[in-house]
Amino acid sequence: MYCQNVADREDLHQDMVLQLWRAYPSFKGESKVSTWIYRIALNTAIMRLRKESKKEKSLSLTEEAFRIQTETDSDQEDKLQLLAQAIEQLSEIEKAIMILYVEAHSYKEMAEIMGISESNVGIKLNRIKAKLKSRVNTLTHGTR
Repeated sequence: MYCQNVADREDLHQDMVLQLWRAYPSFKGESKVSTWIYRIALNTAIMRLRKESKKEKSLSLTEEAFRIQTETDSDQEDKLQLLAQAIEQLSEIEKAIMILYVEAHSYKEMAEIMGISESNVGIKLNRIKAKLKSRVNTLTHGTR
């Protein structure tokens, strides 16, 4: 969700591994290793996104840009595209929470990773879901 093409994803992955390597000596074992890794990776992705948002935007031409849709279920593809557009409009923190939610992390794990309370996770998730529903509806009715 934080990268637009394969090359950027690979670069981000390398940045995450590097940051994990650098931060390893400071790991105190106060949380699960997976939670610690997730937090480092998420912070790395957000920092990279902030740096790139300050740069000038450019579009890259990938194979996907030239792909001709051959799928028979174009309605499902349209719905997924609308959802992706709605998710792109979320804030960095909201995207992070949605990623954790989609990956089926518990509220407790999400709270530890994000550094917020479990009840705050629930509140934020409900607000994000409502926001996504509203944006998808707007995009659906706005394009027809």
